[in-house]
Amino acid sequence: MKYNIAIVGATGIVGLELLKILDERRFPVRKLRLFASAGRSIKVKGKRLRVNKITDGSFAGIDIAFFAVDGAISRKWTPVAVKSGAVVIDKSSAFRMDKNVPLVIPEINADAIKPYHRIIASPNCTTTPLAMVLKPLNDYAKVKRVVVSTYQAVSGAGLQAVREMEQQTKHFITRSTLHALRSTHPYAFNAIPQIDSFCDDDYTGEEVKMINETRKILDDYYIMITPTCVRVPVYCGHSESVNIETARPITVAAVRKLLGRATGIKVIDNPAQGLYPMPIEVAGEDDVFVGRIRRDQSVRNGVNLWLVSDNLRKGAALNAVQIAEYLIGKWKDER
Repeated sequence: MKYNIAIVGATGIVGLELLKILDERRFPVRKLRLFASAGRSIKVKGKRLRVNKITDGSFAGIDIAFFAVDGAISRKWTPVAVKSGAVVIDKSSAFRMDKNVPLVIPEINADAIKPYHRIIASPNCTTTPLAMVLKPLNDYAKVKRVVVSTYQAVSGAGLQAVREMEQQTKHFITRSTLHALRSTHPYAFNAIPQIDSFCDDDYTGEEVKMINETRKILDDYYIMITPTCVRVPVYCGHSESVNIETARPITVAAVRKLLGRATGIKVIDNPAQGLYPMPIEVAGEDDVFVGRIRRDQSVRNGVNLWLVSDNLRKGAALNAVQIAEYLIGKWKDER
C-alpha cells in the first residue's frame, strides 16, 4: 500500500527535514503535495515539485497531512484537512493539550491513538527527549520532581533565526560588533534565557509546554516539573540538564541499565575519557543521547543527567514520521 501525503510548511526547516526523513525511511508515498507560500518548488528525488498555497480543496484524496507550521495556521487549516478525509499529524502547539487529541511519542504511548482520532499532536522539541528519559525511570521508581534547564539550538527558532546567527557571527568576526536583526537579542556568542513570550507567572510559553506536555504524555499529573529554557548559539541539537528526584530509591547503575535498554535512547557516559553527548556529534542522529549520569547528593533519591537530541529529527520531523508509520501499520492490520 502507498499513501497520498501532504506537507504544510514544506519550505520551513522542519518541513524540509520531513521530506528528507520520508525519503530516508522509504515511507510508502504514492503522491506528495507540498504547501507553503506559493511561487517556488522543491527538488524531491530528482524531480521539482511545486509548492502551492493552501485552499479549501487542497487536501482532497490526502491520507496523511503533516503540519509543520505555527499554531494559528494549524488551527485554521487542520479542520479543512480532516473534513477532506485526511489524518493530520500536527507539530504545532495548537492541539497538544486538547483532551480529545492524543499527544504522542511512539516509543511511549502509541496506543493512545485510536481509530477515531483524526488529529494527532506531536510534542515540543524539548518535551520529547525529556519524556523519553523520564518514562523508564518513572515506571521503575516513581518520579516525584524534575528540575530541567535547556540549552536550545537556534534552528529551533526556524531558518530565519539560523541565517541571522550566521550573519551576526560573520559581522562580529569582521567588525567586532554584534547586533540583533529580527530577534530581540543577538543569537551569536550569547545565551538568551527566554524562549516564547512570558506568562503571568514569569515562566515562558516554552517552559509551560514542557510541564504540561510531559505530564500528559506520561499520564502522570503529579510529577512536579520546573524548567528554565535558554537559547544558545548552536545550529542543531537541544541539550538538557536534568535533575530527577524519585519516590523510591534508584541507583546510578539502575539508571544506566534502564536507559540503556530503552528504545530510542543511547547512553554515552564515560567522563574519565571525556565521553558524553554533545550537539555537534548528535546532529543528524535519531536517538536521544544521555550521559553525565550521577547521584544527586543533596537529596535521598536523586540523580542528575545530561541529554542531547537533534531537535529537527526526534524533536520534530522524525517523531511525526514515526507516528505516520504507526498509523499505516494499524491500517494494514485492519485490512
